Amino acid sequence: MAADEEVSELRRRVVRLSRFHEVAKSLFSTRDLPGILRTIMEKISELLQPETWSLLMLDEKTHELYFEIATGKGADRLQDVRLKLGEGVAGWVAKHGEPVLVEDARRDSRFAPRVDALTGAETRSIICVPIKARARVLGVIELINTVGQTGFGTEDIPILQHLADYAAIALENARYLQRIQELTIIDDCTGLYNARHLNFVLDMEIYRSTRYSYQFSLVFLDLDHFKLVNDTYGHLVGSRLLGAVAATIKSHLRLIDYGFRYGGDEFVVLLPQSAKENALQAVRRLRELLNSQTYFGGEGLSICITGSFGVATFPEDGRIGAELLRQADEAMYRVKNSTRNNIALAGRGVVG
Repeated sequence: MAADEEVSELRRRVVRLSRFHEVAKSLFSTRDLPGILRTIMEKISELLQPETWSLLMLDEKTHELYFEIATGKGADRLQDVRLKLGEGVAGWVAKHGEPVLVEDARRDSRFAPRVDALTGAETRSIICVPIKARARVLGVIELINTVGQTGFGTEDIPILQHLADYAAIALENARYLQRIQELTIIDDCTGLYNARHLNFVLDMEIYRSTRYSYQFSLVFLDLDHFKLVNDTYGHLVGSRLLGAVAATIKSHLRLIDYGFRYGGDEFVVLLPQSAKENALQAVRRLRELLNSQTYFGGEGLSICITGSFGVATFPEDGRIGAELLRQADEAMYRVKNSTRNNIALAGRGVVG
């Protein structure tokens, strides 16, 4: 019997190692984070056979856990559920960064029945481990009610923790890739997209608008007398003002609009599905908003700034990106070389 038990244990170890190998391969074979996380959770399910399992991620802004992946009875009702740090067993694990094995949930003071009430499930036993990267908790993996007769055991915690470590690697890799991508398309000073990304978005919008017979408008904005701000208050304040103006522009945009820093104190706004008259109304509102702002008043500076705007529309003013940019830029310069703080339309001049 002893020999048979040793053979059985050896087979179990081989199965576990093969599962770990499959998960490790997925980390390097794809950048699909949801796919990787689901693969990890499916391997956990195969090894430990829970009735239900969940991957909860930590929202670092609100300090709450939300269900990234959940399976089992009533899982569809967990989409909008959030747990505070410390709430329930999963919340406790996220708060303390330590794994937990609960053999009788109803007798554990950390157990919160709120999720059971939503799903209609009955939690009996729980095993839960943190997903950690460099001592920072990113989320937790929680398994409920083993299908096996013996129940969860302490020997399951290292298995689950190893797989949680794979999840942490996948999450960290995804965050690095996202950050690298952001650095290539986001302007550091303003948080708007940069001119490099403008060319890509413009090409995509031309393709989409051509296919579906849409119009869209491009707005060129140059801040008036911005050099005077730098000369009076210094370049540090000037850079901060660019960021503040960018925030004003962002607050005015629809969800489908794009804002870009083109260079220096020049900005571009792309307004999809906007004919020239619609774009003119939008730019008038933006101009009024900019004119109403006083920046850094709490610091005793009270800086006010205006802008010169030029508008060009696809396909009326051009069918390629370079031509639209040129037309919007020339319209803007007609304002800048005359009244400033005004709006010009490509082909129509200054309209106010």
